[in-house]
Amino acid sequence: MDALRWLNLDALHRLSLRRTLLLALLPGMMAVVGAELWLTWRTAVDAANAAYDRSLLGAIKAMDANISTASGGLGVELPYAMLEFFELTASGQVFYRVATEDGLVEIGNADLPAPRQPLVTGRPQFDDAVYYDTPVRLGSYARVLGRPLAGRPTPQRVVIQIAETLESRQDFTRALVIQSVARDLLLVLAATVMLVLAVAWALRPLARLRGEVAARNPDDLTPVSTGRIPADVRPLVEAINHHIERNREQTEARRRFVDDASHQLRTPLATLATQVGFALRETEPASQQEALRAIKVQLDETVRQTNQMLALARTDSAALQTEAVNLAALAEEQTRSGWADARARGIDLGFDGPGGGASWRVQAQAALLREALANLLHNALRHTPRGGQVTVKVRREYAQAVLTVLDTGAGMTDEQRARAGERFFRAGNTSLPGSGLGLAIVRSICERHGGSLQVDANPDGRGLAVSMRLPLVPSSAA
Repeated sequence: MDALRWLNLDALHRLSLRRTLLLALLPGMMAVVGAELWLTWRTAVDAANAAYDRSLLGAIKAMDANISTASGGLGVELPYAMLEFFELTASGQVFYRVATEDGLVEIGNADLPAPRQPLVTGRPQFDDAVYYDTPVRLGSYARVLGRPLAGRPTPQRVVIQIAETLESRQDFTRALVIQSVARDLLLVLAATVMLVLAVAWALRPLARLRGEVAARNPDDLTPVSTGRIPADVRPLVEAINHHIERNREQTEARRRFVDDASHQLRTPLATLATQVGFALRETEPASQQEALRAIKVQLDETVRQTNQMLALARTDSAALQTEAVNLAALAEEQTRSGWADARARGIDLGFDGPGGGASWRVQAQAALLREALANLLHNALRHTPRGGQVTVKVRREYAQAVLTVLDTGAGMTDEQRARAGERFFRAGNTSLPGSGLGLAIVRSICERHGGSLQVDANPDGRGLAVSMRLPLVPSSAA
């Protein structure tokens, strides 16, 4: 955790993508180059040892060819010309030792270090050693003498050792490493240039996107094109487009509300002004009372119309805070609250819901569902004549809950039912005042909850059957 805090990765994310990529990739690239240099050095050392060890083995073989036991002892005819040439190629000193394995007979540098591992007959062994504080490369070789020395009854082995100093090997290794370093530096430089160019080229679509967005008009709320956007950035652009679409819908809802308000309130206000002027001109109390009652009716209708427009604007733009709502219980409660108004109008208002305590739940905002049902009941009670019937019915159809309000009013024609739910649309067969927003509010609420509004003729033959279809919560649908 302390290391992450020290690295401060969040600070890197606040940099530009170009700098972040370079800062993230270059250290890794340098680490790879360092590992490659170490491998190159090891390879150069192994190559130098392999090459020079072959020369060392050749010198050992040449010296072995000059060993003789014909006199009964151990004799060696040293190949001086070969040793001088070997010293020249080694660019340093050469030491040798020829001895029996038991050390009774030794020729040359008797104090050369012994091999680190026991020698295998006929197999050379090469070791790094130190001779008089000087690093040397030691080659050792053992073979069985053809004739034992001094009448020995058992076979004897002779050990041949040649050591050389490391100047030539080190120069060769250094040259290989320098060549590799130069090559790797060129590769790193080329890779860095290609990386910078590749990052710049990969970020060009983002620069183009920034330019397109910066050049837009303030009122341009069209979606940003994703045709030339990289796949990694496309989800971000799609999220921005989704946000733009929500802003566009809210802006359109506000504009529509202002247009609707200016259009719908102009006539009622003009009517009120005329009625107030008429009341002011009247001198008789009875005529003034009649004018004031007309003003009261007009004010009530204007207030209701204003409230409906505000409700419609709220349902179009307000954020939903949904919960699992028992639609049958909500409908029964709302029906009971309308009984007083129904009795005053002389209308039989009833409820037909599921029996057995069935709980059909929909994911919705309860306040909006109450608003929708209140509008349906108000329309049904208002357009049903005295002595008629209004029934609120709740049923289930597959994965949907259906809330239907049936009335025995004047009803609508097929053409009018097709347009029911449009803003400010009113059927031509009614003389009652109204704004034509009740069903528009209900439809907006249904659509915001993933449902739909359906307007049909009453199966009894007169009036309407207006249904709200809402998806059930999966547990209720089961």
